Formats: sequence, structure tokens, C-alpha cells
Amino acid sequence: MALIKLDEVVKEYRMGENTVQALRGSDLEIESGDFVAIMGPSGSGKSTLMNMVGALDIPTRGKVELDGEDLSTLTENELAVLRSKKVGFVFQKFNLISSMTARENVALPMLFRGKSRKKRMERSEKLLTEMGLGDRLGHMPSELSGGQQQRVSIARALANDPDILLADEPTGNLDTDTGDKVMELLEDLNSEGKTIIMVTHDPHDAQYAEYIVDITDGVTERKEKEESYDLTDRRTDKKEEKTSKQEDEASDGDK
Repeated sequence: MALIKLDEVVKEYRMGENTVQALRGSDLEIESGDFVAIMGPSGSGKSTLMNMVGALDIPTRGKVELDGEDLSTLTENELAVLRSKKVGFVFQKFNLISSMTARENVALPMLFRGKSRKKRMERSEKLLTEMGLGDRLGHMPSELSGGQQQRVSIARALANDPDILLADEPTGNLDTDTGDKVMELLEDLNSEGKTIIMVTHDPHDAQYAEYIVDITDGVTERKEKEESYDLTDRRTDKKEEKTSKQEDEASDGDK
């Protein structure tokens, strides 16, 4: 059984006297452990599709199932509980609370699940340490770089150990090298069993996914990645370049 299934999903919005169809009979199945990139032009329905997949909205017609649950049959409270258990969100603009430390930001989702303060702090520290931020636990968001803030955002998304991470343009506010590190982190999480669903405009980021879901005018279509773009070779080249640089620095130090 698919972890996420959309069956003939239509989503309509009223805009004045007009009705706008954001999704037009979309079908989609995502299996547990998939890494999916959702791509499409502005206004194509990407955000609406993400809202459906993340149990933030329900369809006008059709069916959305998340781990076997028909979202249209759930109350708002039941949807909120399902989201807190099953889905973690990673945003382009990080959406960290500026008045909270990195550790407090990560702990916040666990508060809503009723976890004790001790357990919240212990897990926050563990997650941030795994993200390479063990020495930044008490830092405020303004004291962190963009890449560090995104890693805090990812740690927060993992706080309740969800099955699914929804990442909306996760590298959109980052430089290329920092963006690559974030993508490699998502790739590592996927290899550990997390289902990653990512909205992106970047063809390079999309190459980290197993396949691409293209959405145009509210209609989805699964597409395979471009075979001509070999991300593995690029990563190998980068590793060799980094090793060579380190060897050169060591050689200079010996002189």
C-alpha cells in the first residue's frame, strides 16, 4: 500500500465570482522511503499539491490517503494530530522563531505532543549534534548562517520522528555549496528510511530525487530524471577536488 495516494484529486478555490481549479484530477502514489522532487512553473499547483500531501488541506473532489487514512473523513483536530505524527516541514525561509535558541526551536514540536521538558531538551541536543550544530545549541537564529538555520529547521522537522519530510525549496535561500550540503543531508535521511518530498525549481536539486513529479496546470505526471546529468560523477569530482585542496594545504604547511 502506498504511503501517500491521490486519486482523481480536484481542488477548487473561490476568487470573487470565479472558481479557480488549482488541481485538476491529479493522481499520485508515493511509496514509503521514496525521494520525490515536485517541479513545475509558478502557478502550476505545486503549493496546493504539497498542502494535500502534508494534510494541510483536503480536496474539493477525489481522495487523498496518508498511511491509509482518508483525509476527507478527519476533523481539523484529527488532521493536526496526523500531521504531528507523520509529517515534518522544512521551509525555504527556515521559519525559525527569532526569540528562541536553536535548541528551543527544535524542541517546540515536541511540546505540542506532550513530551516532558527533559525529553524535549535531550532530543533537541541529539538532533542538533547530529546536524553538526552541537556547539550552537544556545545560539539565536540571528547568530547562525543560512546553512546553519536550515539545519536547525531540518532538526525541528525531525523532532517527532515523522515518516515524511516535506521540503519546500530547501536550498532557495542558500549559496550553491551550502545548498549541496543541505541536499546531501536530505539524501542521507532518505537512505535512513525517511520519505522525502521536495518542491524545487532547481534541476540540480531534483537530481538527488529518485524521480520527478511534474505538475502543469494542476495535472501531475511522473517523470524519470535526465540521464545526461550524472550527480554521482559530480559528487566524486567535488570530493577529489576537496582532497586535493587539503593535500595542497598540508604541503604548504610543511614548507
